[in-house]
Amino acid sequence: MKENELVKAVVRLSGYVVYISLIVVVCMVGIIAGLLDNEPVNIPIQHIKADAAAHISDATKSSTLGESSRVIPADAWKVPGTGTIPAGKAGEMINYGKELIAHTAIYFGPKGSIAQISNGMNCQNCHLDGGSRLFGNNFAGFIAGYPKMSNRSGKVEPATERLVECFRRSLGGKSPDTAKKEIRAMLAYMEWIGRNVKKGQKLFGNATEKLPFLEGAADPVKGRIVFMAKCKSCHGNNGEGVLAADKRSYVYPPLWGAHSYNDGAGMYRVINLAGFVKNNMPYGATYQNPQLTDEEAWNVAAFIDSQPRLHRDQHNDWTDLNKKPIDLPFGPYADPFSEKQHKLGPFKPIVAFQKTQINKNKNL
Repeated sequence: MKENELVKAVVRLSGYVVYISLIVVVCMVGIIAGLLDNEPVNIPIQHIKADAAAHISDATKSSTLGESSRVIPADAWKVPGTGTIPAGKAGEMINYGKELIAHTAIYFGPKGSIAQISNGMNCQNCHLDGGSRLFGNNFAGFIAGYPKMSNRSGKVEPATERLVECFRRSLGGKSPDTAKKEIRAMLAYMEWIGRNVKKGQKLFGNATEKLPFLEGAADPVKGRIVFMAKCKSCHGNNGEGVLAADKRSYVYPPLWGAHSYNDGAGMYRVINLAGFVKNNMPYGATYQNPQLTDEEAWNVAAFIDSQPRLHRDQHNDWTDLNKKPIDLPFGPYADPFSEKQHKLGPFKPIVAFQKTQINKNKNL
């Protein structure tokens, strides 16, 4: 009796093994057929986005491979050594000015110790390394360039007025008291950093690099991909930046929103921002060893400057339309191109039109 039951159990077990084996074979055949099938597989869009996000970093990194390092000319401007800062009160003013530029928000931010007149960013956020970095909006030729005619205001302006404009636009705030020690100290620092620079002298690495124009418009959608891969780790998913532990200033500045530069700032012009990004972003990038291609720099600049930020009334700016920058996205213009094209490009047709107009005027 026991032997019969054992035989029956073995038979049942064998049946199960055969059944399971058939299922495995059928599944394997289905998988192989699916791999060989040329028809696309419908994957939920959220899975596609997740997969894309996982590989964006490698994709953007590989796009810059093979881009040769760029060489800085031997005669390029160099920041003075700290040993050239004089002793006494003059040196104290220079060092105080450097401190104010590096930590502007501590003194003038929303919780500033001197005044509460800015958005929490520091001058150094746009003028890197205290205004000493090549193609990082340095101060090399700043003092030597003033006083000068401002095409934006249509008036001859002193250096103090330029600082005021930075507070109103890049720092999204109000005018500081230019008679106070702080503004004089900032100017003293800028004068020291630009020592020996002559008025009108051509300097390699001044301001931001002017990248070659793209054939088409800069693309904010593609720029978002670059931002999420390369920029969000410092500036946040929503461009909000990272506050310092004291909550008075930013470790990494906001790139849009109420605490970033407003739409009257120089960084709101995509030509300026693209050149700045190319040579300085993401963290660790330099002119010699950029981490982004030109196209990536254009596109991420387009994305950043397409995000919401505070508006500044600019109806009194650039009254001479012929001197208006081609990437200023607010009309009217002396050409037939739209605000969108002036904001994102393509810029080559705008430049070509302006040259045609200049030639016409010469022939009149």
